[in-house]
Amino acid sequence: MKKITIKIATPEKLIFESEADSVTFPSVEGEMTVLPGHMPLVARLASGDIVVKNAGKEIPCIVVGGFAEVNGTSVTILTSFAEDIAAITDEHVASARARADELLKMKDAEDVDFEHFVSELERSLTRVKIADKWRNKKYK
Repeated sequence: MKKITIKIATPEKLIFESEADSVTFPSVEGEMTVLPGHMPLVARLASGDIVVKNAGKEIPCIVVGGFAEVNGTSVTILTSFAEDIAAITDEHVASARARADELLKMKDAEDVDFEHFVSELERSLTRVKIADKWRNKKYK
């Protein structure tokens, strides 16, 4: 069976790289699944989970925005924030919840950088939502 190469990268590091059967990611147009041989495209990403499927196993990652480039043999995802679900502990989730609550309390402050506030809040809420979704699933 043909495989597709998946790369997920932030400006700081390569988060994930592997051959896979398929990858599903959240785009602003809706969820997209890419198989080997898919037509070339560039998609703007929404916040959510990327699911790489290989040999019947699902490998989930969190993504907050960015772009996906598909060329038929590979998918490259470039984002400012991505995280492997396996790396998220209960402490990370609790910290993200606390950060989201803290940010919501600050929303009406006059000295808050609105753009930074929104991105931080989205990141924290996405971590909590996706970690909760995958917490009881077996994906290793």
